[in-house]
Amino acid sequence: MPDSPTATAARPPKRQRLIDGARELIHEQGVQRTTLAQIAERADVPAGNVYYYYKTRDDLVHAVIESRLDSIRELLGRLDRRSTPKARLKALAGSWEEAAPRVKEHGCPIGSLACELSKDDNALAADGARMIRELLDWMERQFRELGRRDAPALAVTLLASIQGAALLSNTLRDEELFRREIRRIRRWIDDIA
Repeated sequence: MPDSPTATAARPPKRQRLIDGARELIHEQGVQRTTLAQIAERADVPAGNVYYYYKTRDDLVHAVIESRLDSIRELLGRLDRRSTPKARLKALAGSWEEAAPRVKEHGCPIGSLACELSKDDNALAADGARMIRELLDWMERQFRELGRRDAPALAVTLLASIQGAALLSNTLRDEELFRREIRRIRRWIDDIA
């Protein structure tokens, strides 16, 4: 029951609810179409309180990027515990497959956000690019561990394949297309590793 003391006590703080609400809305409809009022409503925070935590919408978008970066780093940290670079790369591809229903509906939350932000030449664009760079650098390290001298190119190919599949899946509203492409990518990793 939402009004019970237990439910209220377990509720995240307002700042976290704002970030979570902004993450969801920005993924669903993009940065430009997302208003602070919508974020406040999704977070169940009075609209006037948003400015207490974030002075501008850009500040909140920056917090969303940092939250996404934290999620990326957490995932990559878990993957780093796998025994081989091949297993790590395949598990990374598999993590996208788990998100197939949301990717079909709204695109890749990382790729879509980075792409939208890249259209402006500002600090948010640079912050958005950090998400992509974090993934590319990690992938490159895995390919280097495999002894591949073409590690930078392979990292780009891998991420481009995943992002391209996400774009197609979202545009065509075809979840199975995305799942097939991720399986193909995993076979490709087997072939080159």
